[in-house]
Amino acid sequence: MVADRGRDVTAAVDVLVVGAGTTGLSLALQAQAHGARVRVVERRPEPFRPSRALIVHPRTLEVLRPLGVTDALLELADTAPGVHLHLGPRVVEAGLADLALPDTAFPHLSLMRQTDVETVLTRALADRGVTVERGTELLTARDDGDGARAVLRSRRGTEEIRCPFVVGCDGPASAVRACAGIGWHRRPYAEEVVLADLDLGGRPPGADAQVFAGRRGLLFLFPIGERATWRLLATRASAGGAGQDFGQPGPAVPEAELQRLLDEAGTHARIERLAWSARVPLQCALARRFRRGRLFLAGDAAHTYSPATGQGMNAGIQDAVNLGWKLGFAASGPGGGSADGFDADVLLGSYEGERRAAARRRLLLTHTAFWAEASTGRLPSWLRAVAAPRAAPAVPVLLGRRRLVAEAVRLISQLRVNYRRSPLSVEGTPPLRGAPRPGDRLPDAAVGVGGPAERLHGLLARPGVHLLLQRDADPPPDTVGPRVTVLRLSNSPGRGLVAVRPDGHVGFRCGAADPAGLTGWLSLIGAAPSPPVRP
Repeated sequence: MVADRGRDVTAAVDVLVVGAGTTGLSLALQAQAHGARVRVVERRPEPFRPSRALIVHPRTLEVLRPLGVTDALLELADTAPGVHLHLGPRVVEAGLADLALPDTAFPHLSLMRQTDVETVLTRALADRGVTVERGTELLTARDDGDGARAVLRSRRGTEEIRCPFVVGCDGPASAVRACAGIGWHRRPYAEEVVLADLDLGGRPPGADAQVFAGRRGLLFLFPIGERATWRLLATRASAGGAGQDFGQPGPAVPEAELQRLLDEAGTHARIERLAWSARVPLQCALARRFRRGRLFLAGDAAHTYSPATGQGMNAGIQDAVNLGWKLGFAASGPGGGSADGFDADVLLGSYEGERRAAARRRLLLTHTAFWAEASTGRLPSWLRAVAAPRAAPAVPVLLGRRRLVAEAVRLISQLRVNYRRSPLSVEGTPPLRGAPRPGDRLPDAAVGVGGPAERLHGLLARPGVHLLLQRDADPPPDTVGPRVTVLRLSNSPGRGLVAVRPDGHVGFRCGAADPAGLTGWLSLIGAAPSPPVRP
């Protein structure tokens, strides 16, 4: 800590993460795993807050796997959830496990509370020596050109911190976004969500999730309440009110209103104990930019969605994993050495180009899905109340087409997202045919590395860049550096190679030895070691 203009200035940190939700915690883990010194501050003094997200997607588990937290997450998740879909008088049963997704180790949707995800990530950070500083609020942040400055306030007083980067993972009302002067395209919804934890009597049999489609919207009952057995989530026309904190649990909902929602949905359930409830106003929004200089936005600070298709937590974690390794490489310099002479602008600029494009597509998807499930307009109301019950006999047939269901899950969970137009996606010479293109997600597969077949993603489940050599490929140049793990695939004939980014996307490929191309790509992302200093 050094004195600067009469105020203590902290400098022993590379990345200041503002916000300790799932996005901020994941970003801190990813940045720290790739060489950055991180600090995480959170305005809320208490760790607990009611979970708004309850589904973890396959791609989210994939990107978290190299950080060593996936097993702990799966221990707390229901990886074979069943759903009873009530369409008028008809009930359709569906399973969300063992989907036809052979190219991932997680072919299922996982039912899991957001608070449990935060607990696992917080514990992983603590194991790495990073403690979340709760009750610490960001007052201001600015880009100084060669660094960033932020003023923090806690019970200990006011502190100024100077560091290379500040990342706002602080939600829709982001203080970092306001300090950066980044505009916010938003549209409030005419519908809101009602949340409640309750114990029920006369509920539908079984412990599976229950979904009721009705004229006024959808009502969900999940058997993973935090303060009671069941979590209720229902959509309805917004009650309005001034000063709404979009996306955050607001005023409590009277028990009589909740019982009326259950009755109108046809649940035949009665509330025996109401432990907690809230109404949540909703909006869809997208920041004009995800970066201004050394200030970055991720998760709900950069984009907010309706709850449809469960994008919020999952998209935020995927933002974090994309940005975290880039900040880590940029902060610690080429090859983990001095940052002198390393131009990280292309590397850092790729974050906005890659993730904002993905966010725009998510907005279209979630907006359409939410219109169908929650709009009180004449057409969507008729579709839920009249057309859906009539079509119920066809639903099991559609669900039985596993490839069709799998494609829907691929779309929802961002398994199809690619960064082919990114400056980090480079094709070497000659091009490699028959392999994922630069920018594509690397699929999982059975591979040989000199012994029994193993799963590729399991072999790559560690931080850093991974260089996959075909069976007859020349050895890589000595310039690959310590950030690169080399793996030769004995069951893949050919002389080509594929370089995989730390977030699981292909960055470089070529059909034969291209040392200059590979070295150039490693230098571009900051993974090539610094050249030796001549005496």
